This record gives sequence, C-alpha cells and structure tokens, in this order.
Amino acid sequence: MERIIPIKGNTQYTITLDPSVWIFDDRRIDLTTYFDEEKKESDKLQEYTKEISKHWDREIIEGAIVPPTLKSEKKFKKEQVMTGTFGIALKPFLQNASPKEDASVLILKTAEEEYSIPLETAFDLILGFSNNGKPLLEDGPVHIYFGDGSNKNNPIKGVKEMVIS
Repeated sequence: MERIIPIKGNTQYTITLDPSVWIFDDRRIDLTTYFDEEKKESDKLQEYTKEISKHWDREIIEGAIVPPTLKSEKKFKKEQVMTGTFGIALKPFLQNASPKEDASVLILKTAEEEYSIPLETAFDLILGFSNNGKPLLEDGPVHIYFGDGSNKNNPIKGVKEMVIS
C-alpha cells in the first residue's frame, strides 16, 4: 500500500492514486521532451478529427488489412513504453476529488517534510511515475514537477499523501 497515494481533505471525495497503472493510460506525457516543447492550447475535437482522418486515409491507401508497417509501429510503441520516462497531469485527479469551494492549498506530504502549493498552481502539476521504463521505487512512487518545468532537475520526491485544505 506504500505505492498508493491518497488525495483527501477538503474535498467531496477521497480518492487514491495508483501510479503503477498509469503506463497504460493514454494521457501519459513523455517527460524527456515535455518541458522543452512549446506549449499550445488545442481543441480536443479538432485533434480527434485529425486522428480519425489520418486513420481513414491510411485504410483507403493501404486497405483494411493489417499491413506489416502497423506491426512494426506497434512494436516501436511497445519498446518506447518499456524504456520511456513518463508522467501524467494531476489536474484530472484533482477534478475527480472535487475540492470544495473554500479549498485553497494542496499539501504534499513526504517522509521528511510538507510542501504547500496554491490550488490554482496544483492543477498544473505533473506526476512523474517512471524513469527509463522503470517505476520510481527508491524515491517514489511519484516525482512532482511544476507545469512550467522550473523544478525539472529537482522534483519533489517521495510523496506519500496529498491533502487539500
């Protein structure tokens, strides 16, 4: 249970985070490039339409059979997942916990100390959960990065609990 992180406090719901399953989540972020890329706001519907159009074009050009190129692409993606350094945004988890209207601070508790972060800033946090394809066993289960990457070389490590107050 030491790999599970609860989000509790001044919320409608207490939820638990299990970083070991995030490797399968499509929302995962590649941390090797995330802070170096230019951030842009995008329209989800437009992205979805582009992906579907790309898939449709591919089926028209290559046919509905599974060509060998798809096999090699799947193999490449599997290798990338097994060797990548990934994180996930904290925002959807905080939204699911439903902080109450008077909540203003997220407290990150580690074995040694506590970090207080304004709730507005907390919605931009990134939770790093793997390094080179391996879970963060020694100083994990997650590393906390600020959304602007200001602490990308020195993240908050060893978070055991998150309390909204």
